[in-house]
Order: sequence, then C-alpha cells, then structure tokens
Amino acid sequence: MTNVILWLLESARFTMRYPPNHKVATRRRIVSAASAAFRESGVEGMGLDEIMRRAGLTHGGFYAHFRDKSELVAEACAAAFGAAVVNLERIAELPTPAKRARLLIDSYLSARHRDNRGSGCLIVAVGADMARLTGSARDGFTRGFERHLERLETVLRLSADALENHDRVTHLMSALVGALLFARATTDVTRSDALLSSSRRMLKSEFCH
Repeated sequence: MTNVILWLLESARFTMRYPPNHKVATRRRIVSAASAAFRESGVEGMGLDEIMRRAGLTHGGFYAHFRDKSELVAEACAAAFGAAVVNLERIAELPTPAKRARLLIDSYLSARHRDNRGSGCLIVAVGADMARLTGSARDGFTRGFERHLERLETVLRLSADALENHDRVTHLMSALVGALLFARATTDVTRSDALLSSSRRMLKSEFCH
C-alpha cells in the first residue's frame, strides 16, 4: 500500500510541475545510474536506495517510473549492451578478421577495462547474478546477451561459414570473459597484469594469424 501511495504522489508531482519529456529524461537517468551500478557491484548487491541516490532522486520516486527492480534490471541490461556498440563499430571498420580480433582482445583485456567496472562488460559483472534470477530481469539480460553475440558475429566475421563464425566468436568471448573475471578476482595487481598479458598473447596466437 505504501508503494502505491508513493507512486500516486510522484505521478501527481510530475503531472503538475514538469513538462511531458521530464519523466522520460528522469527514467533514462535512473536506467543510466542502474547500468553503471550493476556493473560495479552486481545486481543482487545493489539496492534501489543507492541507485536512486546516484540518479539524484529519492527511493519513493522509483515507483513513478518502474513496477519493480526486475523491470529496471531489464532496461539497465539493454542500456549496457547498447553502450558497447560504439566500440564494435570501431572494430568493424578494420579490414581483416585478425585485425578485428586483435583490437577486441587488446581493448577487452586491458588494465583500463579491468579497473573501470562501471563502464565495462556487463556479462562479467552480472552473469553469475543472472543465473540465479528469474522473470523480466533474466529475460531482459538474455535478450541483450543474444543480441550482443549476434552483433559480435557480424562485426568480427572470423569465418565465412556462419556456423563456424558463431562457434569461434562464442569461444573467443568465453575466453575473454573468463580472463577478465580472473584478472579482477585477485588483489595482486602484478599477478593481474601478468594474467591479462598472457591471456592476450594466447588468444592472439589462436585468432590473429
């Protein structure tokens, strides 16, 4: 009942005081804050209070925009996967499969990517959470994940054969995700750097010749 009252009050406030596009902009702000927050701390470890604080809003205002956390998770996942498109477009411009794979490997297994979780790969950040979730949150992640793999297949073009291309891209991404997860798991920066370096070298020997 409390959530319903808060939703009604928040809706009335938007109706009386703000132009129509304000609610859309505010919703986008919440999604953006959630997208970064989930990548930093995971889905289960990040509460609505903190997400709304990061968006500069109160918890009560959440229900003027979303039914529940699951709906927000689904939209935040879509936003995070969408943010990767810019980098994929850069990769797609390169002329050979080897060069495209090299750029992906170097950018994904970089110290910068390891250290900047809030703008990094969603799969590494929330993959384990998603295996435990159900409903719209899991469905939203799955749709975004499958679309992301399709984009990677189109961008990398590691084989002229569609099935082989799918298998090679899936294999490469699995290796990248695992290596980044390992690199983030240790507090020893020297060991983490060495793991990134050896993983880049091994993957290049397989995909960049």
